[in-house]
Amino acid sequence: MRLKKDSYECFSELEQTEREGIDFRRLAVERMSEIAVVAPHGGEIEPHTSIIARAIAGETHSLYLFEGLRLHRDHCELHITSEKFDEPSAAAIVAAAEVVLGVHGRADNGDGETTWVGGLDFQRRDRIVSALVKAGFSSEIRRPGQSLAGGAQNNICNRGRTRAGVQLEIPRSLRDQLAGNDEKLARFANAVLLGMETGGEGAVDAARPRG
Repeated sequence: MRLKKDSYECFSELEQTEREGIDFRRLAVERMSEIAVVAPHGGEIEPHTSIIARAIAGETHSLYLFEGLRLHRDHCELHITSEKFDEPSAAAIVAAAEVVLGVHGRADNGDGETTWVGGLDFQRRDRIVSALVKAGFSSEIRRPGQSLAGGAQNNICNRGRTRAGVQLEIPRSLRDQLAGNDEKLARFANAVLLGMETGGEGAVDAARPRG
C-alpha cells in the first residue's frame, strides 16, 4: 500500500526541485524490441527493482530505469505513481514497444515471498504466474480492482501498442534475496521472460475480472 501521498504529480514538477545526477538518474535503452522492461521507481525508491529489471531485459529487450540516488529518503519523495509517470524518455520507450513489463516493489506486509502479477495483458500475466511457480517462486494473480493490480488503462505498463501490459509487485524480502543471489535472480528473470515472450495478444477483459 502507498501510505503517503506522492510529493510530485508529474515529472516536470519533480525536475524543478530534484537534481539529475545527484537526486535521480534516468536510463533509457531502446533495443527496438517488442518488449520494454521499465522500473519507474528504481534505485533507492523501491530498492533492487532496477537490478531485477536489468536482469529481465538482458541485452535483448528495451529497458527504462528511473532511479533515486540518495540513501534514506522517504519512499514518496521521488515516487510518481505509475498512472502519472510521464518522464519523456520513458514515454518514448513505452510507446515504441508492443507490450510493457513494469517492475515494482511492495512492502512485505506479512508475506515476503509472493510476487503479485497484474496488468491488463491477462494471458501474459497468467503465464508469468505459472512460470514463476514452476521455477520455485510464490506468485499470485492480481485482478483489476485489487490493490497494486496495474489495472488502470493509463498505468505505464498498459501504454505499449497493445494497450495491455504486465505489472510485477515484488515484496522487499524477495527483492533483497534476488539482489544477493545471482542464481536465484537469473531463475526469476528467466521465468518472467518465459511468460512475457510466450504470452498472447494482450486481450483486455478488465470489465470482467475473473474469480
